[in-house]
Amino acid sequence: MSTSKDRYKTIAQAGNSLFKDKNSKFYGYAYPILHVEQSKQVLQEVKKEHPKATHHCFAYRLGTEGLSFRASDDGEPSGSAGRPILGQIDSAGYTNILVVVVRYYGGTMLGVPGLINAYKTAATEAIKGAASIEKWITQRVEITVDYNTMSELLYLLKQCEAEIIKQELQLFCTIIAAIPKIHFNQYAALLLKIRGLNLKQI
Repeated sequence: MSTSKDRYKTIAQAGNSLFKDKNSKFYGYAYPILHVEQSKQVLQEVKKEHPKATHHCFAYRLGTEGLSFRASDDGEPSGSAGRPILGQIDSAGYTNILVVVVRYYGGTMLGVPGLINAYKTAATEAIKGAASIEKWITQRVEITVDYNTMSELLYLLKQCEAEIIKQELQLFCTIIAAIPKIHFNQYAALLLKIRGLNLKQI
């Protein structure tokens, strides 16, 4: 039986939004991500898409326990952009997510309360547009096996709802898979019964 400790919440796909206040435009973007480098790549892509924007503020939370996070005001008054964006990620209970809010200045100062409201609203609407999904907390493994017993391996991985991340099919095959931790001990024992199989946690 699974519990909330066995799964984490994230978004299923990218979402976006547009919020306007006193001629300033705030474009919100929410992206599912898996690591810090990916957040940097996505942020660069957003900056290329909006090269003339005044600010590119963002926040992310990473890891199945949500322990890695960052918030950036990108030149806005301290605490008026990145923290409100991160607050909306946390209100939704999500991890492995990056939210970027791009601002085009409209000529009128909004003040810190106005900025907080704008960044919160743009972030919230982008997150809502991305759809929620629950995923298993997993243990990654590297498995090597003889090609002749590959079908037996794939059957067991499917049975335990593992995600195959990478596979190299040769005379000796290598598979990197993510096995739900709730099933790990049970299925690791079954996998190791396959003749010639080697399993390493990574």
